[in-house]
Amino acid sequence: MKVEQIYTGCLAQGAYYIESNGEAVIIDPLRETAPYVEKLAQTGAKLKYIFETHFHADFVSGHLDLAKKTGATIVYGPMAETTYDIHSAKDGEVLKVGDITFTVLHTPGHTMESSTFLLKDETGKDYAIFTGDTLFLGDVGRPDLAIKQGTVTKEDLAGYLFDSLRSKIMPLADEVLVYPAHGAGSACGKNLSKETFGLLGEQKQTNYALRADMTRDEFIQEVTAGLTPPPQYFAKNAMMNKAGYESFEEVLAQGNNPLSPEAFEALAESQEALILDVRDRDAFSAAFIPNSIFIGIDGQFAPWVGALIVDIKQPILLVAPEGREEEVVTRLSRVGYDNTLGYLEGGMEAWIASGRETDQIDNVTAARFAELVQDKQVDNILDTRKPTEFLAEHLDAAINYPLDYINGSQMNKLDRKETYYLHCGSGYRSLIAASILRARGFQGLVNVQGGWGAIKETSLPKTDYLCPTKMSQEIVDEAVMAVI
Repeated sequence: MKVEQIYTGCLAQGAYYIESNGEAVIIDPLRETAPYVEKLAQTGAKLKYIFETHFHADFVSGHLDLAKKTGATIVYGPMAETTYDIHSAKDGEVLKVGDITFTVLHTPGHTMESSTFLLKDETGKDYAIFTGDTLFLGDVGRPDLAIKQGTVTKEDLAGYLFDSLRSKIMPLADEVLVYPAHGAGSACGKNLSKETFGLLGEQKQTNYALRADMTRDEFIQEVTAGLTPPPQYFAKNAMMNKAGYESFEEVLAQGNNPLSPEAFEALAESQEALILDVRDRDAFSAAFIPNSIFIGIDGQFAPWVGALIVDIKQPILLVAPEGREEEVVTRLSRVGYDNTLGYLEGGMEAWIASGRETDQIDNVTAARFAELVQDKQVDNILDTRKPTEFLAEHLDAAINYPLDYINGSQMNKLDRKETYYLHCGSGYRSLIAASILRARGFQGLVNVQGGWGAIKETSLPKTDYLCPTKMSQEIVDEAVMAVI
């Protein structure tokens, strides 16, 4: 028996390849199928099943393309309704793969169709559980993504999750391995561990949601506390996973298309395409195409694309580091952005050489920013971190202006005649925010390099920090409502 976790850091997502005696299973595959097909070719194994733990909201799964290429059967647990053929497994159903078996455990709560797959080894011993978003290390799946207006609330789902954990998962032996679908960085939970797998016994001891003496009401209260609104693309990705999508190869062929500056500019105008610049921060700040948006490929790229580009069918043109264009198209498709039209061949060097206009955004070091704050030469500070980060610790003079909600009504609160200093945790999110504001006509924008981490290392007096000690759901809700 072979069990391999295939972890993708930018999405904090774990897919799994399990093989036994010439047969294989892949669990929760990503959009691009080549890595899985190549692995099967190398081992000579036949892919028997593609297991989906639920309808993923934070990425588009590769289950459909993979099934077409391999003939494998797509398996969901109970209550999964799709427009394509699947095997809808019953609760407790056993599926054999080589010399091992998987038992389907219906574990609703994160979503109603959520299921956990229990792997038993060649001797019939419980070996591991593939929990999807039902159980993470350090947390459980958020219960607010599958709300149905007027019928199912997040409290209802949290109650189902409490029952699922205690009836299906916690009775299993402590030595059973836990393989979740996500780790730290995913928006599918609140407080996920940096570890990507562990022992169930450890979770019983350390995971707040698995406390043995926890009542159902306490669980519901704690699991629903501190939830912020999910990213807007979640529902769209879940629908693509239910209803189907264009093949990845077609998406890649369209997007991996080199364009001269002339063709690039013409296409941007004729298609009303968004120009997405994915280079590093310094390169973007120094020179970029006017009205383009920065989301760096080396940050949390795909989640921020999904959070900020509201129209999932938006035509997109890329300015990318040389040699990474295919990677960018691939990572866009993982979150359902399939309408990339091409990339600027030769990059900004070609654009500048053609004599076309460029723009730039000013940067300031954290040390210089601290001096300006102390000398009271800064009137407007926008802290682009999440409300929970802001509530935990922030400059007393700062306004919370979360990047997550920049497309909302809060933009109307800013004055285009003013100068704004923007910071986040490291300088990545604040530069994204600055690029969006610049595209909307704001000129006086200064990005603080290094963000909050660097600001705290300056000589700025600690009395300029405000640090609430505890955040209730009411405080978080109030903070979120203030910026939406």
